[in-house]
Amino acid sequence: MTGSGGVAAGPGWYPAPDRPGQVRWWDGRMWSAYYQPMYMRGAVGRSPLRQGAPIYGWAIWLVTLLPYVAFALELAWYPTFQYRTVVSGGRQVQMLDPGSVFTPLYFVTMVSGILAYGLAVWFAYLDSRRLEAEGVVRPFHWAWTFLSSIVYVIGRSVIVHQVARPRGLAPVWVFAAAFVLTNILMIFKMMSLIPMLTPSIPA
Repeated sequence: MTGSGGVAAGPGWYPAPDRPGQVRWWDGRMWSAYYQPMYMRGAVGRSPLRQGAPIYGWAIWLVTLLPYVAFALELAWYPTFQYRTVVSGGRQVQMLDPGSVFTPLYFVTMVSGILAYGLAVWFAYLDSRRLEAEGVVRPFHWAWTFLSSIVYVIGRSVIVHQVARPRGLAPVWVFAAAFVLTNILMIFKMMSLIPMLTPSIPA
């Protein structure tokens, strides 16, 4: 494609000659395989990454999997239910002692969840900076991790997929697989707790 004066146009989004209503990325020498709607040209303006540019690093995998660290500890935590006798209405009644569930592993699980949350925010920041260094224009903002890790993982994956097709969606699939696996394990844990609880329930 040539610009004014017969000089080759510089890299950018230009009206696609083969798809009316869309723009296509011109890399300065030839048309790429990247399209987007005409109305998004000014709003998005993200150029495709160079072929083979690294889009995954250790930081994004930690953001993706850190939420499941506390979950794994929760799977290992088995509460011990103790009952105490209290007098109510002239009758002795056994009631669950709520303090009995607060074992050391319970507190480790709670603290690990807080630490995982904070570290996920920090690693999302590092990952966002890395994407900028690789040439991603306006990567998904790391501060969305304050809401939830999955918000950042999805937003980041969508933008990276836009500029590095067909790559970019792996963190979403890993997060989904970990979610399904941990929930299956939790179901098995709850089923295993039923026989443990039944004998301890007072008649």
